Parts: sequence; structure tokens; C-alpha cells
Amino acid sequence: MTELAKAYDPKGVEDRWYATWEERGYFVGDTGASGERFSMSMPPGNVTGALHMGGALNNIIQDVIVRRARMQQRPTLWVPGTDHAAIATQAVLERRLAAEGKSRFDLGREGFEALFWEWKDEYEARILGALKRLGCSADWTRTRFTMDPGLSFAVRTVFVRLFDEGKIYRGSRIINWCPKCMSAISDIEVIHRETEGELVTLRYPLADGSGYIPVATTRVETMLGDTGVAVHPDDERYKSLVGKTVILPLVGREIPIVADDVIEMDFGTGAVKVTPAHDQNDFEIGERTGLEMINIFDKTAQINENGGRFEGLDRFEARRAVLEALRAEGVVEHEERPYVHSVAYCDRTPDTAIEPWLSEQWFVAMKELAEPAIDVVKQGKVRFIPEQPFTKVYLDWMENIRDWCISRQLWLGHRIPAWYCADGHITVALEDPDACAACGSSDIEQDPDTLDTWFSSALWPFSTLGWPDDTEDLRYWYPTNVLATAREIIYLWVARMIFTGLHFVGDIPFTDVVIHPIVRDEKGHKMSRSVGNVIDPLEMIDRFGADALRFAVMLGCNLGQDMAFSIERVEGARRFCNKLWNASRFALQQFDGDPGPVGDDLALPERWIMSRLAQTVKTINDASDAYDFQRQSDVLYHFIWSEFCDWYLEMSKTDPGRAAPVLRHVLEVSLRLAHPMIPFVTEEIWQLLPKDEAAESIMIAEWPSAEGRLDEDAEREMALLQTVVVEIRRFRHEHNIPPRQRLDVIVADGPAAAVAKGYAAELKALALLGSVEVGAQPEGWSRVVAGSTEVYLPLAGTVDVGAERTRLEREIDEAAKLADRARAKLENPNFTAKAAPDIVAKTRGQLEEHTERISRLRAQLAEL
Repeated sequence: MTELAKAYDPKGVEDRWYATWEERGYFVGDTGASGERFSMSMPPGNVTGALHMGGALNNIIQDVIVRRARMQQRPTLWVPGTDHAAIATQAVLERRLAAEGKSRFDLGREGFEALFWEWKDEYEARILGALKRLGCSADWTRTRFTMDPGLSFAVRTVFVRLFDEGKIYRGSRIINWCPKCMSAISDIEVIHRETEGELVTLRYPLADGSGYIPVATTRVETMLGDTGVAVHPDDERYKSLVGKTVILPLVGREIPIVADDVIEMDFGTGAVKVTPAHDQNDFEIGERTGLEMINIFDKTAQINENGGRFEGLDRFEARRAVLEALRAEGVVEHEERPYVHSVAYCDRTPDTAIEPWLSEQWFVAMKELAEPAIDVVKQGKVRFIPEQPFTKVYLDWMENIRDWCISRQLWLGHRIPAWYCADGHITVALEDPDACAACGSSDIEQDPDTLDTWFSSALWPFSTLGWPDDTEDLRYWYPTNVLATAREIIYLWVARMIFTGLHFVGDIPFTDVVIHPIVRDEKGHKMSRSVGNVIDPLEMIDRFGADALRFAVMLGCNLGQDMAFSIERVEGARRFCNKLWNASRFALQQFDGDPGPVGDDLALPERWIMSRLAQTVKTINDASDAYDFQRQSDVLYHFIWSEFCDWYLEMSKTDPGRAAPVLRHVLEVSLRLAHPMIPFVTEEIWQLLPKDEAAESIMIAEWPSAEGRLDEDAEREMALLQTVVVEIRRFRHEHNIPPRQRLDVIVADGPAAAVAKGYAAELKALALLGSVEVGAQPEGWSRVVAGSTEVYLPLAGTVDVGAERTRLEREIDEAAKLADRARAKLENPNFTAKAAPDIVAKTRGQLEEHTERISRLRAQLAEL
């Protein structure tokens, strides 16, 4: 007889099985294999990062999807990799150098890049190692890095083609500028914080001396760069002023009053100072109305020569100095402070405010590229799960898209493939040129800037498969099926993969975009190291095992809402793994070798569990197809823990020989259903289970697609039996009857009587009974209502009536006091009006609970 160890030890199982799976090549995608193929690209992790709960969640749900596809006997590929994350990595490396008293300039560009590659090799190994500990079954033989030679060539190819098509250009536009990083940064590297500042209302005098127009600003220093005042064309207060000019205080420049529909008449004074070089909305107003663009800051955010007497001041010093000068000039109408408003900061240097800055950069012209990417989502060729709000987020962004700033003033990343000669010609080429393409000069210099990290990431689904070469992998595996990612990068990454895939490969990069939840602590708060509520996934694996972490994540993964996560969840999931282990250990002891196939002539317990299994298979498949991870795991949990372990295993003990084939079959199918979620413990059990399936590993066993033994009659009859058992158990509990004391019961004649009598052995085992009879209620016996059936139990010799009456009266009194306390709170208008809604709801629930308990206790007292 084959036996499992008494206790499941993840440490002794996980490394062994993961190494075995890798050695056998189970993770490797078989290009060209027949069948409906499945492919997916792993979002590349930053080489600066460690595995956090959000990354663990995303990779767990991806692995669950991939393992199921593989078990469905589909040729399967999951491409892993990492991202160079230029601005984040450069910031980390510069901090490391600063700790040594050095800077990147001490190393030079080549030396700094060499340091980066050393870092990459070390930290990439850590990241990928963490994913392996999680159980991720990615094809590690195809691991890619965004700065690999092949991917770098793809990046350069895309740049050159877009440049040749006129879709990449160099121009001056507003960008996010970090004066500390000294670089343009992407929107995802901008964080917004509510900040105490000031709101100052200024009077701009009309040039004709007829009055003034009031404008309000939170940044008075930027008025040095004002080139206009904008009002709404329908604003009756200012209609007559459109076309006139004002004199800009301190500067003396005459600037026009213009009309623009974007101005909100009921916000502030209804008139807006326009600084086109230092605000995105102002820039667009300036473009529409032909205003001059005057940049007053240099790259360090100090006032430049356009700031007159304030030149050389830091922007915050200038704010104070300009306000003082405006007061002296008598044009300050009102000052409000503190004025709390949203301010943009750099994510990499969190104390540095972002400067919207007119700068000459490289841009991708987006309008033409965005149109087909909008169409494929509207047509349902690419779908977001959940559909809303994420489809709207995507379409809102794409339909109002601005040109994409792709240049960064960094040393790390893909160098822009553009060269300049002394005459100002630009040469853009796939290979490094020897001379200027326009004039033939050999005196050329490459653009020092690098590309936005998202430029290379946008090509990930097809560059990782060998594009721009026409590879067998690309032809077979593209487009991929699923992308699982975070909501905050829908427009930064998802949108860009869609338009690049359509433009360069001629097809969508994926069909389904699964947006995973944000992981928060058990109270719903954001996880933060400073708060101390961060849960380390690797620590959870060390303590509880990878399967426990994976199943805990699955149970909490509702795509429609954030996930409240706790260590207690992982502990609960570990108990589930142990429950499955112990159930399997018991089952294996019931048969020596193969007990044979499941027959047709089954008893009620076997008919019932086979029917429940069939329904579980169907529900889990439906949930899996819909990416309903929470339901997928919850249904499995309920079936294994309750229906299989708590009910069927207990009934199987009454006739082990009869139960063996069904016991074996149900356990085998349950293991296959569970494997994508808890791969290690299921593989360990699988190896010792006599089974129908011939697969050497559960990883490649066939996924349960349908079980054909749905049996409504069996489920109805079993429901009657279960109701009787539940009510008898409640009677025992309420009357403190110990398990060792066997009860005799009489079941009233009716629907449940035949089932109870026919399966008396099972009823005795489940409810700890001595005898089961059918008949009327004897005198002195207690009546228990079990659904539509009555069950009679003896009081004499079972319950000390006097002591029991005293106990029940005491408990009724205690419950009544608790109910009165809750009722008094709810009748207090101050409580219901001022307490948090969840506290009020909790109190109502407590009142209902106490009231119901009182009713039940009184019913028991009446029986006595």
C-alpha cells in the first residue's frame, strides 16, 4: 500500500519538483506543434526591483492561466523577461555611487554602462529566481531582456521606420521635466500629492487704461512667462475685452486677451493667465490662439535670461521674490493660504516637483497610429477584463491622445539612432553611419539622449519572438492570447503595444487584457514600508509554502475590486493544502493498487459525489474562461473541503470497498482541477495515486473538461440527508452532548425517511448516532425540524433538563442585554448619523444575530 508522509512539508517538495519540471522541458514552447496554441508574454519586471505582492499576484494568475492551457493539451508558450527601467535603474546606481563619494561623471558614460550590466546580471537572477520559487512555469530558455541585442535591433528598426514615415520628429513641446534627474520623464513616473500652497489673484491692467482683468495662480513666478490671458468666448463679463491687450506687471510686456472654449467660466475669476511654455493646457491654448512661447526656466529650474531681474533664482526663491515685487507694484488683489492643491512630483526623487517645461525633444506623432488601435477595442478584437471601467480608460486616453515624448536625458537605455553634423543635418540609420547622409561630412555626433523605456516595452509581444526577422516563433506564437497587467499602465504600455503591433506586425498583440487588482493590507490601506504593513511574498513562501501563497491570492482575486490581503489568508490557504494532503493520505490507504473504473450501479453517496464533481468541473471551467479567479478557487475550496472531505470521505468509511473506485476517481479529478492553483502539493500526491491518467506528471495530465454524471435525484436525496445531519449536529452542540455519547433518533415518515433508513450507516457515521428508526414522536422526546422533515431525539438520559433550563434562561438573558444595547445605539439619531456606515451596518447585523439567537434559545426552552 502506498502512503504519503503524515505531514506535508513544502520545503521538501517545491524545489525538487520545480527542478524536475524544468529538466523534463515541460515549460518549453513547442513551436509548430499541432493543436490550438496558447501564448502569453510576461510583463517584464524591472531589474531594480524585488518581488512584491502586486508582482506575485500578477504572476500567479498568469501561471494559473498557462498551466490550465498546457493541461488542455494546447501547445503553450509563456515568454519571461526583464526590463532595463532606465530612469529607475540610473537613480539606484547613482545613489550607490553617491554613497561611495562618486558620481556617474567620475566613471564616464561607458564605465557607467558597464556598472549597469553588472547590476543587471545580479538583480535579474534574483528576480527570475523569485518567480521560480513562486512556481511560474515560464519558458526560461526564451528569457529576454529589453536591451538584448535582438530587442535593441527591433527598437532601432521601429525608430527608423517611424522616422522615415514622418511619424517621429524632433520638436518643442511641453514635457514632464525633473530638475533633479535632469531628464524628461513619463507620466507613470509622476506622482500627484495634495500640497499646501497659495492662490494669488492678480490684477492685469488693460493697456488702454480702462481697467483691469483679474487672474488667479498658484505659481506667481510663472507670470514672467505669460504671453496672454484667456477667457471663454461666451463669458459676458469679458466678451468686450477679447482682442484687447493687458500690460504684464513687472515685465511691461503687452499681451493679448484671447477667447478659448476650454476655459471654465465658473472657476476662479473666469480669466486665466496663459504661460504656454510651462503648462500643458496653456501650451495647447497658445497653439490654438497663436500666442508666443517664452521659457523662463533652465534645466535646473532656475530663472533664465527671460526672467529679467529674477534671473538666477531657484523657482521657489523666485516665487517669493516675484510675489513681493507684485505687492510693491500694487497688483495683488487677494492671497489665500494655505491653499491645498495637487502638485506633481518625481517618483524617483519624491521631494522634487515636476516642471512642465517647453523643451526640444523627440516625439511620436500619435493621431494616425491611435486610430486603428481605437477601432480594435471598439470592435471587440481586443477586450479588457473587467470591461469597465478599463475600456473607457483606454478609449478616453486614445481618443484624446497627445504626441508621445520618447527622448530621455539619461545615460542608460537605448541610444537614439540619430546623428548630427555641423551644418545641422540629422542622419537616422539602422547601422551607425560613417558620414552625414545629407552632406557627406564625417564630422558627426550621435544624439546623447536615450529612448523612453516604454518605447522598447511597447514592442515586447513581438520583439521577444524575433521581430523584425520573419521567425518561425513569430509566425506561430503571435498574436498572443492574454496579457495580465496593472490598471495604471493601460495607456503607458497596453495602448502602445496595441498600436505598435498593428502598425509593424499587422495584427493585435493579444486578445484579452486582464487587469489585476491592487493588493492592499487587510484594512484596505496601501502597503507601505514606512507604515510597516508590507507583506513579503518570499517570506510567505518560506513560512507557508508557495502553494499556500498562490491559493490565498486566488481566493482574494476579484478583478472588480482591490484585494485586502493578510498573513491570516495565507495561513488559511495552508490549512486547505494540509486538508487535501490528509484526505489524499486517507484515500490512498483505502485501496492497494488500482481499484478499477467507476461503475454504473452506484449507491447514493457515490452518485451524489460524482454529480457534485461534474458540477464543480463545469463551474470551474466557466469561471476560468471568464478569468473569475476568486470563483474558480472558491468553488474548488468548497468542493474539496466540504463536499469531498467533510461529507463524502466520512460516508466512504462505511463501505470502503464500494467507495474505492469513486474515491480514487474523484481525488484524481480534484487534483487536476487544483493543479494550476497549487501545483506542488498536487504533483506530490499525483505521483502516488493509482489513476486512469497515464501522464508521468500532473503538469501534462489532461485538464477535466466535462464530467457526465450530473444526477439531480441524487443531489435532492442527499440534500435531505444533509439537512437531517446538520440539525442533529446543531442539537448536540446546543445541548452540550459530547461526541462519545451516541444518540438514538427517529425520523418522521416523509421524503427523508426512506433515505435515512436506506443509508442509516452513513447517517450514523455523520451524526454520531446509535440507531435510526422511522416513526412518530414518542412522549418525552425532543422534536428537531430538519427542512420539511422532523427528527425526534430522546431527552431522558441525554439532557439534564433542570440544568439545561437554567443554562438556557441565563443565555437568553445575556443575549437580550446585548440586543438591547445594539437596539439603543440604532435608536440614537446621533449614532446613525455620525458613525461610519460600516459600523452602523455591523451594529444592525449584531442586533439581528442576537434577536435570532434569543428566538432559537426560547424554542429550545419550550421543548424542555
